[in-house]
Amino acid sequence: MVNFPLLWRRSLPARKAAGRPPRLSVDAVLAAAIRVADAEGLEAASMARVAADLGVATMTLYTYVPSRADLIDLMVDEVLAARELTRSENWRASIAHFAAGTRAMYVAHPWLTEVSLVRPPLGPGMLAEREFMIAAMTDRGLPVDRINRAALAVTAFVYAFAREAGEDERLRQASGQTTESWWHAHGEFWEKWFDVEEHPAMTALWNAGGFEEQTQDAFGYGLDLLLDGIERSVE
Repeated sequence: MVNFPLLWRRSLPARKAAGRPPRLSVDAVLAAAIRVADAEGLEAASMARVAADLGVATMTLYTYVPSRADLIDLMVDEVLAARELTRSENWRASIAHFAAGTRAMYVAHPWLTEVSLVRPPLGPGMLAEREFMIAAMTDRGLPVDRINRAALAVTAFVYAFAREAGEDERLRQASGQTTESWWHAHGEFWEKWFDVEEHPAMTALWNAGGFEEQTQDAFGYGLDLLLDGIERSVE
């Protein structure tokens, strides 16, 4: 179950506690967990590991965050909310800003690739994203029955490429090897195992230089195609 009071704690009225201020806070626990996950991966960010990072007993952490599931929800919504989703007068510029911010988020926090957002934490970060995307589609003048569908389509496309960038960074951290060097290390695949006669379309494209585009180029190209389609649907 979603822990709504924790996710929405900053929107609740502050309560004054009697006596000395607490040694920790939910925000301090959250910051430590994200710091550990960024450096060592999501699995490393256990309650015991985060407690050790903060210099407290593991049971102390449960006073602030009742479970690791709650902690992961908080971590995800925190990094979602950290994106600066600046709305532009031009709807396409707004989407481009969202796309760049989401990709940067996954690269900065590659552990996000280990978390499913099919059932996201229902917190302020997730809600801010939905509001931003629906506002961008509304700015384009889409009919009411198309606004949410278009927003979901663009969001799914952006997240697919952003996750790929995050996975690339996670693998680089784990192996010390870039994806480019990985492909170079497996050059024998093309020399010994790739049959040009069985794959004529790929071979022709390779010979014509069609595989020289990088993933980021494909991302921009695909996003433009998607936005062009949305734009034409209301012309």
